[in-house]
Amino acid sequence: MKRTRLTAALLSIIMAASCMAACGGSSSNDSSKASGGSDSSKGDPNETVDTSEILPVAEGTVLRMACGYNSDKTGMSFTADLAGEGITLADGKTYNSGDLKPTWQAVEELLGIKIEDKYQGNSAADEYQYWDAQLDQVDMLSGTATLLSENGQQGKLVNLAEHLDQMPNFKNYLDANPIVRLSITGAAAGPNAGAIYFSPYFDGVDDIERMPLMRTDWVETLLNGEGEFSADKSGKTADPVYSPYMPTTGAIEIEVVNADGTGVETVSKNYDAYGNIVDKMNAEGSMDGVEAVNMLREYIDKTYDGYYGTDRADLFIGQNAAYDADELVALLRCVVSNPQTLNGTDSVQGLFSREDANNQRRVDIYRFAGSLFGVRGMESRLDYLYVGTDGELHDCRNEVETYEALSKMHDMASEGLISQAFINQEDVNTEKYLSDDNGFMHYDYNQTQTAYNATALDNAAGEKYMAVMVPVAKWNDGEEKYMRFTESWRSVKTDGWGISVSGVGEDVNKLNACLRLIDYAYSPEGQILMSYGPDDFIKKDASGNVETFSFNGKDWPVISDESYNDLWELQNGNYTNYARYYIGSTLSFVKSQAFEYQCTHEVGKEGAGHISNAIALGTIKHPELALADNSWYTSVPTVLPQEVAETNSINELTALSASGSFGMGKEQSNLFVDIIAKGFTGETGSDAAATAKKVSDTVADGGWGGTTYLTRRNEAWHRLTDFYNTLNG
Repeated sequence: MKRTRLTAALLSIIMAASCMAACGGSSSNDSSKASGGSDSSKGDPNETVDTSEILPVAEGTVLRMACGYNSDKTGMSFTADLAGEGITLADGKTYNSGDLKPTWQAVEELLGIKIEDKYQGNSAADEYQYWDAQLDQVDMLSGTATLLSENGQQGKLVNLAEHLDQMPNFKNYLDANPIVRLSITGAAAGPNAGAIYFSPYFDGVDDIERMPLMRTDWVETLLNGEGEFSADKSGKTADPVYSPYMPTTGAIEIEVVNADGTGVETVSKNYDAYGNIVDKMNAEGSMDGVEAVNMLREYIDKTYDGYYGTDRADLFIGQNAAYDADELVALLRCVVSNPQTLNGTDSVQGLFSREDANNQRRVDIYRFAGSLFGVRGMESRLDYLYVGTDGELHDCRNEVETYEALSKMHDMASEGLISQAFINQEDVNTEKYLSDDNGFMHYDYNQTQTAYNATALDNAAGEKYMAVMVPVAKWNDGEEKYMRFTESWRSVKTDGWGISVSGVGEDVNKLNACLRLIDYAYSPEGQILMSYGPDDFIKKDASGNVETFSFNGKDWPVISDESYNDLWELQNGNYTNYARYYIGSTLSFVKSQAFEYQCTHEVGKEGAGHISNAIALGTIKHPELALADNSWYTSVPTVLPQEVAETNSINELTALSASGSFGMGKEQSNLFVDIIAKGFTGETGSDAAATAKKVSDTVADGGWGGTTYLTRRNEAWHRLTDFYNTLNG
C-alpha cells in the first residue's frame, strides 16, 4: 500500500481535517462524550493512502453518476444558465454548458476515469426515486440517508462495510470518528450487522448550524441611550394575544458570557422588581409604539438592576445577552410599532423566513420555536426524534408541549409579529426584506445570510444584520432549568451517495472506481478537494507553497484571490452557492467550514464569534455526537437500521410522512408550519392536547400512528446502541 507523504504546510492543514470531526469545538458537555479518539494502532488519519494498487481501475473506465445536491445548478456539470457562452473561472480555464465542473475534472484526472453525468437535477429523495426502477443505468446516485439505507437492505446498493479493508482513507476516518458509524449503520443485527450503504455528507461537523439573526442597529436605535425614547411618529401595538412563557414573579439566575468575552458570569432576572414584560404590556392593551419602547427600557433597567446600563440592546445582541421568548416578543412589538423610526415607512416585518413561500425555508420558523420554548425534536437529524433522559427515543410530534409552543408562535403571528408574507405564503426572500429595510430577524445559516451586509445593507450608515445569542428557555435535561440549548448541531446530513449493485454489475473496474472515489473523498487531501476545489483555487506564495490560516486552532488553506473575487462577483459572497454552482465542491462527503469562514462577511464573523465563544465557555449547551452519559444530550443518528418489516410499518403511516403532513421540501406541506400561520383549524383538533392525541393515537383508534411509528424507531435504536457498544468494546 503506497502512502503519500505531504509537505509540512499541507500536513498541518490535514491534521485539522481529523480534528474537525473527532475533536470538534469546546463543549460544556465534553465529560459526557463516549471514548472514541483515534487509535494509533490503526491507519494514520493525517496521511492520504494511495489505493491505486488495492483498487486498480482500468484507464478510461466510465462511471455513470446521478449525483448532485438539490437542483440542476448544483450538479457535477455546468448548465447553460450558469456557463452562458462560456465562463472563465479563477483557475484561468473557460467552461461551457455540459462541461464537468473543476472538482470533477480533477477527480477524472486523479482516478483515470471518465464521468458520465446522469444527474436529473432533483432533490436527493426525488433523484433516487427517479432511478429506483432503472438502477442498472447508473453506477452511483444521490439519495436520502433513509432511502439509501432502506434500499441497501433490499440488496440494491453496495455494502461499503464489506470493502473497508480496500478503503483505508474512509476506514481511517471512521476509526478516528467511531460515532459516525452510529449515523450511517444500515443494519445492526444479523449477517449484515454494521452494513454501510451510503457515503455520509458533512456540512461541517460538531458545530452549531442555524442561529438567530437580527438587524442589531434597530435594537440599538430603540433601546440604547440616556433618558426616554421619543419619535416624531409611531404606530400602535396590536391587541395582545401572546401570554407570558417566563415567570411573572420571583427571580431566576442565568449564566452569560461577560461583556468582553473573557469569562462567564451570572445575571438575575428579578421579576419582582418590575414584573414580566409581556404581562405588563398585556395589561395596557394596544399602546403607542413609543410607550412600548419606554416600557421595555424600564423593564430592562429594573429587572436586571442596571446590569446593561444604557446599552440595553445588549440584552439581545451583546456577548452577555440573556433574552428569552417573552423579552423577544416585547422587542418585536416595539419593532413593528415603530416603522417610521426604523425604515421611514408605515410598516416593518418582525420575524420572517428566508423565503416565505417556500416550505423548505418556512420550516425554520418552527425550528426557532424549539429554541424559544424549550422543545426538543424540532431540529432533529432524523424526523422529529430526540433521545430522552431514559435513553429511549421520543417524537415531539406526539407531545402536547410541542403544540403549545406552536400555539404561542401563532399568537405572535396573530399580533403581526411574524411577517404577513409568511402567513400568506407570498414570494418574499431575505434579500428583499433587507434591501427594503423591511425585515427585522430570522433563523438561518450565518454565512449565506450575513453576506447581505455587503449587497443589501449600508454598513457605512450603521446598518447591520448579524447573528445573536440563542434565547434562554426552560429545558428539562433531567431537571428543569433555564439555560441556553441549541438542537441545531452539525452531524451527518440527511443526503448521501450510494453505489448501485445492478449498475456496476460484474464490472470490477466500475466497482473499484466507485470505491476509490468515496475513499479518496475522506482522505486528508480529498477533504480539501471536496471543500476548496482543485489546487488552482488555493492561494500560493511566491515559492509555490500553500498559504494557510488558523481556523479552530489548526492551519487550513487560504482560497486564492481570484476565487475570492469570483465568489462576490458571481454569487454576492454566498460561499455555498459559489462552491456548488461553479467549482462543483461541497456536493457531498466532507465540507470544511474553513473555506466558508474565509468567505464570511466581517459582520457575520462578529456574531458567529460571540456564539462560538459562548459554546466554548459552556453557556450554550448542545447535543453530543456520542452516546452521552446523560442520554438527553445524545444526538439522534441521521438514519436508523430499520428492518424491512419495520420500514414497511412506518411507510404505512402516510400522515406522518414527508408527502403527508410533515414535509420539509419546497412544495410539501407541514402541520407545524400551518399551525403557526393559521392556528388549530380542526383537522387535528381544536387545541394542543387534541392535536397531540390525534397524531400519536394508533390508526385503529382514528389517529395518525405516532405511537406505532415511535415503537418501530425504538426497535432499531436499541439494536443500534447494542451494536455501537459492541463496536467500541
